[in-house]
Amino acid sequence: MSDKMKEEPQLDHFEELPDAPPKTTVRLSLVGKISVTIVVIWVVLAFFGPWIAPWAESHFIEEDAEGNYFLDPGFMLPNASVNSYLGTDYLGRDVLSRVIWGARTTIGISFAATLLAYFIGITLGIAAAVAGRATDMMLSRGVDAILAFPNIMLGLIIIAAFGSSIPLLIGLAGLVYAASVYRIARALGQDIMVQDFVEAARARGEGLWWIITREILPNAAMPLATDFGLRLIFVILFISSLSFLGLGVQPPISDWGSMVRENMSGLGFGFSGGALASVAPALAIASLTIAINLIVDDISAQSGGSLAKKMM
Repeated sequence: MSDKMKEEPQLDHFEELPDAPPKTTVRLSLVGKISVTIVVIWVVLAFFGPWIAPWAESHFIEEDAEGNYFLDPGFMLPNASVNSYLGTDYLGRDVLSRVIWGARTTIGISFAATLLAYFIGITLGIAAAVAGRATDMMLSRGVDAILAFPNIMLGLIIIAAFGSSIPLLIGLAGLVYAASVYRIARALGQDIMVQDFVEAARARGEGLWWIITREILPNAAMPLATDFGLRLIFVILFISSLSFLGLGVQPPISDWGSMVRENMSGLGFGFSGGALASVAPALAIASLTIAINLIVDDISAQSGGSLAKKMM
């Protein structure tokens, strides 16, 4: 009897309960840290742009430090004497100031639209995962109808019908990308609902709301948070594309996409003319979207690519 007791393994610790939310620690690489720095810079400019920008959003630079008027402002080379460090656009407005003001518009609209898309998508996606077959079928067919239209074409139809405004752009982008979020949330919810810890929770008599808030959402949080960055990139490009087509943010409000469109004529003059007026906002869009993408890739790589597979 004593020999058998000696052979039995001794448990020095207790394993974590299977229904506890997974603990994850994110450690960014050097590229990820640089990308975070770039994103933080743009966010700071978006919040404090009015106090950082050298000029007001629609201010026309008409005279230099000595009081000499420019008879034909148009495209002007960078001139520190009038605090125009990137030159002026085709109307004589400071490019740097409009890029900073445009960060507030582009990032603000995109972030609000992404939040709206996630609120709608996660709510309907989890509802479809836990509800009956009829509810799942009805919601999924509605999402399929939205996904059948190309994003830009759907945007053109809605803007042509209701006109362009900032609230409409937020609602439009939120609706368009809520369909993609719905599919991800639904797939994650269905995958989690068949796990053993959910069955254990049901056996204990836990209600549906408890399962959603304590089991599904905590376990789906990391994949959804990673996808949030990708979705934000898509929304930024979508809003910028609409503005480039003249259907997004309307003048005199500055927006990166509209700035590229308005100053395209300056590309013909090269960097010795007005090319910076169009290149600067394009670089702003590229730097922000690439930085967010690198952060998402860095986070996904730490999970061995499992997050990316769940979002496919």
